[in-house]
Amino acid sequence: MAKKQKSRPKVAASSRRRVTPLRGRPQPAASLDLHRCVQFIEHETRLLDEAKFDDWLALFAADGWYWVPSEPGQNNPHDTVSLIYDDRRLLETRVRRLASPRMYSQEPRSRTSRVVTNVTIEEAEGRAATVRSKFLMIEYRREQQRLFAGTAWHRLVQIDGAIRIAWKRVDLVNCDAPLDGITQPF
Repeated sequence: MAKKQKSRPKVAASSRRRVTPLRGRPQPAASLDLHRCVQFIEHETRLLDEAKFDDWLALFAADGWYWVPSEPGQNNPHDTVSLIYDDRRLLETRVRRLASPRMYSQEPRSRTSRVVTNVTIEEAEGRAATVRSKFLMIEYRREQQRLFAGTAWHRLVQIDGAIRIAWKRVDLVNCDAPLDGITQPF
């Protein structure tokens, strides 16, 4: 007695082809998940520790800004003086000054080591996310070591498939203490 074989439904040959994306057509950007955000912030940290300030600047969007408040819980950079408040133009000036061999406040150059941890996505929408992290930065210069710690807030956006910083806020634990000459970005 011959075994009866199960018959497969007949499918047109054209519908059995593998579907692949068309070459050259832009693919939708991956969402800003926690893994991608952590990788980005770790990359930013490494650029700063290696004093690759031009590359760090390139991480910012064209209208990006960087803010270090001078008071705990400061609501905006316009009502009270800030430790640092740089729009894109001032960020470019800061980076040029850091690269200059005549920057007395960086003679000898600082050596830094940063640790970033507890990275969380606080808000995400489409191609943007607000990311919170804790950081510790050690700066060594002129036989002195300084320690900075606090919370960093990044607004990350995807522009043409690349992640960029729309804004970065750094809340230092001791922002209202006397701080001698901050030149290194956090």
